[in-house]
Amino acid sequence: MTKDLTTGSPMRLIFSFTMPILFGMLFQQFYNLVDTMIVGKLLGAGALAAVGATGSINFFVIGFCMGLCSGFAIPVAQRMGAREFSEMRRFVANAAYLAAAFALVLTAATGLLCRDILTLMRTPADIFENSYTYIFIIFMGIPATILYNLLAGIIRSLGDSKTPVYFLALSSFLNIFLDFALILWFHAGVAGAAIATVVSQGVSGLACLLYMTKRYPILRMTREECRPSGRHCGMLCMMGVPMGLQYSITAIGSIVLQSAVNTLGSTYVAAVAAGAKLFQLLACPYDAMGSAMATYCGQNVGACKLDRLGKGVRSCALMGLIYAIIAFLAMLAFAPQCAMLFLDSGEMELVRLVDLTRQYIVTLTAFFFTLALVNIVRFSIQGMGYSTFAILAGVLEMVARTVVGGVLVPMFGYTAACFASPAAWVCADLFLIPACAACIRRLRKLYPSRPDEPRTVTAAVPARAGAGQ
Repeated sequence: MTKDLTTGSPMRLIFSFTMPILFGMLFQQFYNLVDTMIVGKLLGAGALAAVGATGSINFFVIGFCMGLCSGFAIPVAQRMGAREFSEMRRFVANAAYLAAAFALVLTAATGLLCRDILTLMRTPADIFENSYTYIFIIFMGIPATILYNLLAGIIRSLGDSKTPVYFLALSSFLNIFLDFALILWFHAGVAGAAIATVVSQGVSGLACLLYMTKRYPILRMTREECRPSGRHCGMLCMMGVPMGLQYSITAIGSIVLQSAVNTLGSTYVAAVAAGAKLFQLLACPYDAMGSAMATYCGQNVGACKLDRLGKGVRSCALMGLIYAIIAFLAMLAFAPQCAMLFLDSGEMELVRLVDLTRQYIVTLTAFFFTLALVNIVRFSIQGMGYSTFAILAGVLEMVARTVVGGVLVPMFGYTAACFASPAAWVCADLFLIPACAACIRRLRKLYPSRPDEPRTVTAAVPARAGAGQ
């Protein structure tokens, strides 16, 4: 049920490990797209704009949850690579305790503050209430989001990237059914789309939990291994909190940008919402590559096979370049048709909406390789144990989006908004690429690779590498 990523061809291993993750993310995006398609086609552009206006604050909170869980999984991957299975189980147990605490606090805080946040973001009055309804329900589902992402991260750390896909496929079909049931039959509006998303996420998380308890003997814990440990919780927070903050800091820039787009009117908000959904689908391969690289680098650092780190990054970057070219050419040819997936053909400003959506997505895909490097390099650094660098990269992304949203959008309008994310990716790459090379050099100096020695010689590497930040 587990997979060793410390031996064999890096390209082959990363590709084979990435593909199941990609299919899982595509399933997840599929039911998110169904939400948007149903909302846009059945409830109109106003409802689509209401959902889209919550995108940045949604990413601010849910992104933190996802980053947190990804960080919690890194010590598990490192211990897996070092073959310290008892320590690995201790990290799993303490990650569960921390995840429950974060879920409780975040759910309460976001539920109380989301209306004030939407007001500060200058959400247009004609879509405000629908935006509030949608994002409030999503925030109430934070425990389900954390449950799935934590368990999926742990399973991937063990080298199994396939199992989470099966449960996401099940939840995707459930989400589609609930969308139609709640919106078409029960007339629940945007609330129905939010409820369908939360319920589907919860089902996939519970399915992962039940499966793990029965099918992963390596995770069966003794009473001692289940006890809370300050040391393990501290190490988990050192990995998880910086990764979560990286997402949230990045989202601050997105919130500033969204606020600027909101001032342009609901037509532009709807175009960005449609383009953003299409972008999320197209960017899934890069998200999958990043997740794969975190596990790959974590296991190889744990096994002290440091020569494989650079090879893995280069192999994955080549995969990212090939996909970037394909995605850009596809959007040049088919962006208008793709935009119609989210727009009602009866909209009065349909031609304008399609043109605006095409401009947005073509601009983003033109810079896709810079996004590939952001995901690949950042997650590789995190897998090596230097997760605090993620915060610095997030700060650069935040600054870029803030400058574009706060200064350039008021001056140049929608065109400037289209270039905000590419500017953020370029700024992050200027930091991440030399930072990744520096991390590899540092690990080589601290722990010279000795592949001929037994694995037990390198068992202490992960803890020491993480502590050296």
